[in-house]
Amino acid sequence: MERRRKAAEPLWRIRMSRFIMVIDATKCINCKACVLACQQRNGVPYTHSRNWIREAPDNLSPLGTAYQPGACMHCDHPLCVDACPTRATYKADDGSVAIDRDRCIGCGGCIEACPYNARFKHPLTGTADKCDYCRQATPGQTPACVRVCPVRCRIFGDADNPDDPVSRALADNRHVYVVPPDCDTRPTLTYLNRTTPTDWPQKKDVPPALAAIGPLSSGVKALGGLALFGVIGVFVKQLFLPSEDGKSEKGDKS
Repeated sequence: MERRRKAAEPLWRIRMSRFIMVIDATKCINCKACVLACQQRNGVPYTHSRNWIREAPDNLSPLGTAYQPGACMHCDHPLCVDACPTRATYKADDGSVAIDRDRCIGCGGCIEACPYNARFKHPLTGTADKCDYCRQATPGQTPACVRVCPVRCRIFGDADNPDDPVSRALADNRHVYVVPPDCDTRPTLTYLNRTTPTDWPQKKDVPPALAAIGPLSSGVKALGGLALFGVIGVFVKQLFLPSEDGKSEKGDKS
């Protein structure tokens, strides 16, 4: 009996993944395994860090202190993207905020614009650096901070997949987002139940000069291209087209 071939999946049914990180800060024991693992996997010097654990007094904690792991918020409305004059920082299709280091000029605009202080200039490369879910070091694998956490306070996965542990954690728990004052960047990094530290994020604005450079950069490139075509056109005319006296510009001088 001839087996029927399954029809190809229509293009409109192909779903892109939207990866996010969920953190239950009440489980954190401040072991800093996540910080060290991130530095080791991504080649970050020990003087800098892509992620952190911040402390704050907490009367509800048995120890009187609350710990809050954090990193880049991978915002849906990231100020760092608006501040980048070369579009080296961009919002990727998988939901993360990424950096194209080949395009980064190390101006530091994105670092100043980030209200979470989640970015720094890499001391060896001179380019902007931050959490990228380990996508460049080990693409397709679980981020190092998630893999090494002994109490499993970090969860990473596809928020658009209802069967993913991330989606189940969001469905089963109250969750909150850390939003900067006077600016909703729509962070995707999510905290379950509650979060305590209040000294962050800070109010940040994209400097007007940097905000203007971004949209203008494409226009400047376009004008530069037109100018180049103009120069080439003049050169071709001088070589091949006849001059006013009927002789070629390239003709003999005799």
